Amino acid sequence: MSLPPRSPPIRLPAGVRDFLPRAAARRRSLATRVLEVFEAWGYARIITPMFECADVLERGLGNDAREAAIRFVEPGSGEVVALRPDITPQIARVVATRLADVEGPIRLCYEGAVTRLAGDRGQREILQAGIELVEAGEPAGDAEVLAVAAAALAAAQLPETRLDVGHVAPARFVLDAAPDEAARARIAAALARKDRSALKIAARSLPPALAPLAEALVGLWGAAEPTLARALALPWPPHVLAALEQLRAVLVAFAQLADQPAPAVTIDLGDLRGFDYYTGVRFAGYAGGAPDAVLRGGRYDALIGRYGRDARATGFAIDLEALAQAQRASGLAAPVGAAGVAVHGAGAEAFARALRGSGIRAVTAASAPTASWLRGAGFDSAALLDQRELVRADDTRRPLDTADVRALVKLLQENPCLS
Repeated sequence: MSLPPRSPPIRLPAGVRDFLPRAAARRRSLATRVLEVFEAWGYARIITPMFECADVLERGLGNDAREAAIRFVEPGSGEVVALRPDITPQIARVVATRLADVEGPIRLCYEGAVTRLAGDRGQREILQAGIELVEAGEPAGDAEVLAVAAAALAAAQLPETRLDVGHVAPARFVLDAAPDEAARARIAAALARKDRSALKIAARSLPPALAPLAEALVGLWGAAEPTLARALALPWPPHVLAALEQLRAVLVAFAQLADQPAPAVTIDLGDLRGFDYYTGVRFAGYAGGAPDAVLRGGRYDALIGRYGRDARATGFAIDLEALAQAQRASGLAAPVGAAGVAVHGAGAEAFARALRGSGIRAVTAASAPTASWLRGAGFDSAALLDQRELVRADDTRRPLDTADVRALVKLLQENPCLS
């Protein structure tokens, strides 16, 4: 006797996950707060597609993002398309084509999911929000983007926020002096680890006058003003010294522009993350409860030109999932949404309609809801009209005046009962 075929196990692909109501509410709340910050600073939201023609999208991707892109053949056209691993190239395409005749500065913001073969923390689908500021020069444009980043961090209500700022010029000068790719890779690896011993060995491949500068990069991090002063005291070539002075001007403008209290600002001139992508000031945002940066950004003046418009630009992306995890790690409660009531009994339809008209979530229930059902379904109360009783999700009960909907609405709004 043959056994019936077994159904495959119910599963999700590696690197993606479901968010149940409370987790989803936290992420929705964060996205809403961050987008409100962006819009308050004058950034207009646009929505771009989840996938694009691979050859078009990849014009704007760095090597790492290009390798992380998930590609497939689109059935209708037979074209190779790619799920977006980054939204910034899509903004660049829009600015260069759909907004080609719009004068700068152009301020755009976005929110959505990006998908990568190998994301941070094992995730392939990452929730992002960000801004792009196009045709705004230095130092004003960089200072504005830093100020918006600071405001976005503040909106997440996380403790111990910090902006870590740098400029690609010093490290690029050192790495460009390497005699070959292998030597360049050894220097970059030692810098990434801040390994002084390894860097001292790797820097032997550089011209003798440059080796001390390479070694100095490991220690050029810390509080902004003293770190920048130490960097400016070194014998850099004129173009690197000019870049460092530009960084100082950005920080001065940021201090004048940012909402107060602004986060602490540190400098790290040896950070190479995004090195091949950024062309000037680069930065990262950190917060208590998060093991790594929750936002990254910087100037990328070469990107939009790949789509046909020669335009300077700067911006950042904020990892909403990292923010949500940081909130949980810091003990910040999930947001409390609008009160929800399940109504049972004679006249339930009209009573629920009146509650909805007053801003309360309300459904009718065929049977009297229990406190455990309320908690599982995401409601905080049940209005039992026949018994004239209000049952809360914490299993407390109180009399209900079915003739006074406004009193019930006031009670629910002033005394939320977490489900």
